[in-house]
Amino acid sequence: MKLSKTEYRGGGALKLATRALELVITTDVGPRVSSFRSLRGKAGNLFLEMPADEQRYHGFFLRGGHRLWHAPEDIVRSYQPDDDPLTVKPLAKGVALSAPVEEMTGLQKGLKVEVLGDRAIKVTHTLTNRGLWPVECAPWALTMFRAGGHAVLPLMPKGDHARGDLLPTYALVPWTFTDLALPVWQPHRDFIGVNVAKAKQAQKLGITNYPGWAAYWLEGTTFVKYSSVIAGAKYPDLGSCFELFTNGAMIELETLGPLATLAPGRTTSHVEYWGVFDGLSKPTTDAAFTKSLAPTVNAWLKKLR
Repeated sequence: MKLSKTEYRGGGALKLATRALELVITTDVGPRVSSFRSLRGKAGNLFLEMPADEQRYHGFFLRGGHRLWHAPEDIVRSYQPDDDPLTVKPLAKGVALSAPVEEMTGLQKGLKVEVLGDRAIKVTHTLTNRGLWPVECAPWALTMFRAGGHAVLPLMPKGDHARGDLLPTYALVPWTFTDLALPVWQPHRDFIGVNVAKAKQAQKLGITNYPGWAAYWLEGTTFVKYSSVIAGAKYPDLGSCFELFTNGAMIELETLGPLATLAPGRTTSHVEYWGVFDGLSKPTTDAAFTKSLAPTVNAWLKKLR
């Protein structure tokens, strides 16, 4: 692992690299991971980068990349600007960053990025209540990817009615603007595919239970993010532990932690694991999922555990 100083759009940043991947973490704004690339692939930065002259959205620069919000979404609370320099602490295998306390919410965001192997990154998200009264919220980890690829949301294993599998194992949560008849959605037996190029309007979908990982394939490189689902926990958005959003120009893969009521001084945390793989088949068929993507991810997860 190598950690070095760099810059991002004229501001301070850190570059974290292994023999297989490289990411850039901003230190003057955020906390953000602005870039993620496989050093052995040809796709370049998998993360979306918004134009340098982008306009604020509800007072917030999206910027792109990976960010931390607190759920449920609110037009005031969620869009608090993250424009100020961070406190940075180098770690043995990465870096920890903390943002100034949000004036409107009393919440402080933290991000810890650690290398677990050449192709594995652990990202710990924290929300700390620095205010004077309890706050109910959930960590919400959003990763924005460039358009042009295919996303995969795996589904829970199939049961057998004749064997007595009589109860549901998950629910899909559509938003008011979601249209499941559109070709952007590509349902399969064991996964839901998302063809980003087919999204001509905003689409979003949540799920209440899934195997814990989702993937995005772009130009031969596959990014995987995993976060464990806590059985019996209360999640935001009608119980969604994972959500995805696309408008055709980009796609977000989003994991959520359980809702927690944070007393003053208390912290809630949410952990993701990131992996990157080159040369896997485009996950648009059942065969590509069952013979290529799923076995690769399951083997990777087994090593993490």
